[in-house]
Amino acid sequence: MYKTANMRPIPTLTLPPRGGGRGEGEATSYYPAFLNLRGKRVVVVGGGRVAERKILALLKAGANITVISPEITKRIAREKLRGSLKHIPRQYRKGDVKNTFFVIVATDSEEINKKVSEETPCLVNVVDTPFLCNFIVPSVIQRGLLTIAISTGGVSPALSKSVRQELEKLYESEFAKYLRLLEKIRRDAMEGIHDKKQRTKFLKGLASQEMVKMLRQKGYAEVAKKIARSKVHKSLIAHK
Repeated sequence: MYKTANMRPIPTLTLPPRGGGRGEGEATSYYPAFLNLRGKRVVVVGGGRVAERKILALLKAGANITVISPEITKRIAREKLRGSLKHIPRQYRKGDVKNTFFVIVATDSEEINKKVSEETPCLVNVVDTPFLCNFIVPSVIQRGLLTIAISTGGVSPALSKSVRQELEKLYESEFAKYLRLLEKIRRDAMEGIHDKKQRTKFLKGLASQEMVKMLRQKGYAEVAKKIARSKVHKSLIAHK
């Protein structure tokens, strides 16, 4: 047994081999998932630019972060001063990853990377080294509440980046605005439309290909106007 940051005991996991054979010519089939890291203890070994990028993403997710590194970037140092994370100013030592939800390793030392991977009893990602990982981090597009993750299973991060850049042109900032509107409308619909079939039809219509096409071609403002003119939406507003 081990305990998380909130001290609730959970069973120790028996985790899959690092990389599942990657590096030995065997393909790995990964299970895609989104993790809720709020309040979870995460250890980042390394304090350079790569570690910084990982830390900033973890902060957005609400993780309880401990950074282990003799040196850290100016940005990480600012987050430390804000109290956003804990910094242990030394090299990694055995036992540093005890009672941790998951670990990210971003050092330029192959020896340290391998040591941390072997000693980590939970989820571990060694940046750009799939055979030392039991999970990998996808290339991500973030548009407010919309998150699109792209992965090639560790085979070609460069291709993941190219696909991400292509999708970024298809899903621009208008989608972030639209999702904020949908969040409010869905909340109102759950309270105001009691007929389940009618409610489902209304909400599916807001997420239809027609609406996505209109969002791309005419922009958020025009889509919002169209929704505001709809009978169902007017009815929702009237009953608030």
